Amino acid sequence: MAKSDGWFTSSFSGDNNCVQVKLRGGALVRDSKDPSGPVLSFTAPEWAAFLAGVRSGEFDLPQPPAPEPGGA
Repeated sequence: MAKSDGWFTSSFSGDNNCVQVKLRGGALVRDSKDPSGPVLSFTAPEWAAFLAGVRSGEFDLPQPPAPEPGGA
């Protein structure tokens, strides 16, 4: 993760714009394209619940169905 003034940007974002996170008791989240814009604030328990959901796959996008054998 790249860090700037306490804000972290995921190394997975590369040159793409991404969200940034600042951990401060809980977590602050902002859009890296608009660092002076709105900031979402989460308590420590809220942030922990979000991370647990990410780790468990709760927010994964559904996979498209596999094509049927012999189908066109």
